Amino acid sequence: MKVVIYARVSTSNQDYKRQTEELIEFSKKNNYDVVNIFEEKISGGKTNEERPQLMKMVDFIKTNKIDKVLCWELSRLGRNTIEVLKTIQLLNENCISLYIKNHNIETLNEKCEVNPMSQFLIQILTSVSEMEKTQIRQRIKSGYDSFRKNGGKVGRKDGFKKNEETLLTEHKDIVKLLKQGMSVRKTMKLTDKSSGTVQKIKKMLPH
Repeated sequence: MKVVIYARVSTSNQDYKRQTEELIEFSKKNNYDVVNIFEEKISGGKTNEERPQLMKMVDFIKTNKIDKVLCWELSRLGRNTIEVLKTIQLLNENCISLYIKNHNIETLNEKCEVNPMSQFLIQILTSVSEMEKTQIRQRIKSGYDSFRKNGGKVGRKDGFKKNEETLLTEHKDIVKLLKQGMSVRKTMKLTDKSSGTVQKIKKMLPH
């Protein structure tokens, strides 16, 4: 049986080594042939398209005869319910089962039929994960609001101002269009930037 492994961590100071090693060990015990391993350090809240290794895995399984995708836990596949279910649906369409090790569940049976209980559990788990993430955001926002009410300031420190060189570098697209003689209004439309930003950059340019 041919399988691929997908491992993910959210931050650069985390390591996916443990995930990969456990899945390799699991594959050995079950005589699975691990034909590829996809690992990445990126937020699970990103869309599928924003995750390079996940997209590489998707392309790989479409063009190779893969039987299973092994994942350490569902949150490694993603924390956004819609994006996770999109990935599972794609796997189902290609008759590839997703195995979630920490819950010991699979999405498909040997006949390539959707396992109803697994699908139900996966939807619950992804929903709970997403709910937890929303709660964390709400707690952070509540903390900021409380901090502000007590006189605290969030954001740039008073007196902070980017120098002209930094601004011109950050807005190279605006600089290029203005130097070509493009109007402020047209530059706004082409760069999708505000009138204030375009006007500020224009004032910095030599007349």
